[in-house]
Amino acid sequence: MRFKRILLKLSGEAFHGSAEFGIDGPSVRKFAREIAAASKAGVQVAVVVGGGNFFRGAELEALGMDRSAADYIGMLATVMNALALQEALEAEGAVCRTQSAIEMHEVAEPYIKRRAVRHLEKGRVVTFAAGTGNPFFSTDTAGALRALEIGAEVFIKATRVDGIYDSDPEKNPKAKKIARLTYTDALDRELGILDATAFALCRENNLPIIVFNIFEENALARLLAGEEIGSFVSGGQ
Repeated sequence: MRFKRILLKLSGEAFHGSAEFGIDGPSVRKFAREIAAASKAGVQVAVVVGGGNFFRGAELEALGMDRSAADYIGMLATVMNALALQEALEAEGAVCRTQSAIEMHEVAEPYIKRRAVRHLEKGRVVTFAAGTGNPFFSTDTAGALRALEIGAEVFIKATRVDGIYDSDPEKNPKAKKIARLTYTDALDRELGILDATAFALCRENNLPIIVFNIFEENALARLLAGEEIGSFVSGGQ
């Protein structure tokens, strides 16, 4: 396999699939099948989940809510997604542990780096919920932070498009895909691959980023097997 240990970021939008809100069962089962297959193939998989299919802190703030309160609500939404993914993974025969940055012992372990690494070493999938546990930080930032803490070899961002484009391909049919680029290229072109804090963490620690379409059939397996799908960001071409 191309990587031994990965951090996969699943956005909240991925969880609602073709619906506008909530959790789409078929989509979550598809993610679980792909993640479980990767785990069974020997890849150590950690997953950070977003919560945008339920709440987004920035949107609630725009409605007049205090930003800290809005972000905490968003963090709780990620716990629901993590638990849904955990159940789907276990239905696929994978062993999964959910760790939350906000302690809620009845449903998840507290986030402890050494315990998370030990789970991965034992072949368990680990889902990280509740972001960093702090307001004003996105789940992209949580993904980059957790990837660095657990020693992941790559930050893989799952999206609805097959890589990075020079403009939004859902709005511009003439948008051009960029298969490989450097951190500097991404910054200069303002491509918005991750939020600024997450991107800075990856760049400063030379953590490669791959962006790919999780909805393509067997996309994760193909990527991990070495197929050049999606877009790759690193310190050099």
